[in-house]
Amino acid sequence: MCCCTAEPHAEEGSAAASVLSAQRGDEEEGYAVIALEEVPHLDRNMASPAGCEHYVRSCLLKAPCCGKLYVCRLCHDAEENHQMDRFKVKEVQCSECQTVQQAQKTCQQCHVQFGEYYCDICHLFDKDKRQYHCQPCGICRIGPREKYFHCEKCNLCLAQDLRGNHKCVENVSRQNCPVCMEDIHTSRIGAHVLPCGHLLHKTCFDDMVKTGAYRCPLCMHSAWNMEDHWDQIDKEITQSPMPTEYQGATVKIICNDCQAHCTVPFHVLGMKCSGCGSYNTAQDGGLIQQQQQQQQQQQQPEQDTENETETDTEPEQQNQPQPPTPH
Repeated sequence: MCCCTAEPHAEEGSAAASVLSAQRGDEEEGYAVIALEEVPHLDRNMASPAGCEHYVRSCLLKAPCCGKLYVCRLCHDAEENHQMDRFKVKEVQCSECQTVQQAQKTCQQCHVQFGEYYCDICHLFDKDKRQYHCQPCGICRIGPREKYFHCEKCNLCLAQDLRGNHKCVENVSRQNCPVCMEDIHTSRIGAHVLPCGHLLHKTCFDDMVKTGAYRCPLCMHSAWNMEDHWDQIDKEITQSPMPTEYQGATVKIICNDCQAHCTVPFHVLGMKCSGCGSYNTAQDGGLIQQQQQQQQQQQQPEQDTENETETDTEPEQQNQPQPPTPH
């Protein structure tokens, strides 16, 4: 289950940056742009169709923090020791005529379109991906809008097929991904909604699946339907009886899926919850051997006999003469 991908945080990277990175042969670290005036040999027109590795646009943002020109906020943040606040961007520079002007969709001088999509809140320019600005989220999302809804409790946009079909966790998107510890709410990487309601990046979820990790890193609940796997463990346990000294041994467990506490037969391949049938369980204490169980059962009749003796004496006490009620 996936939620809507955030568009805004991956804002703009630079056309100039792309050129610089190609010149240096370093596409990973060479995309940030310095002011165009400092690169006299740079063909500025190349910024128009290319934008940067993050966005397709025909302008550069003038960073409100340092005054430098970058195609996008991400390119700025990768090069500088501070972050650009996209919401405070006031000016852009046209990559065609180099006119510095107020942030808007088209150039006031040469009338080139800076981006097929433009948000005047996030100052996001990009090709049309049917983006929309979600007011409660505070950022732009990749749409189309009609395929998503904003869950007020989870405080993020989710696919329509999750409406009434997911477990709400308050402000869940404001928590970092429990795998990579990076931001989820504004990430350009899609988020995956686990059955327990927690979120993690789609790429992190895929990595979990590849490594065989099947539990939520936060609450240990199963990350997907494990019934087929539980059936397989049932078969393996049937075919692999425990040694004689462990047959009849039991153990107390806590189920990570239904939270039940129960005592079940011990087996090295797994302890099955008697409540929901899950093997996603944790052992609570040591083994209870069959001899211990017999001792407990023997002690129980003795306690019952004592209770019966006490009960037999009670009627005799009730038949004793009672003192007269004072007048």
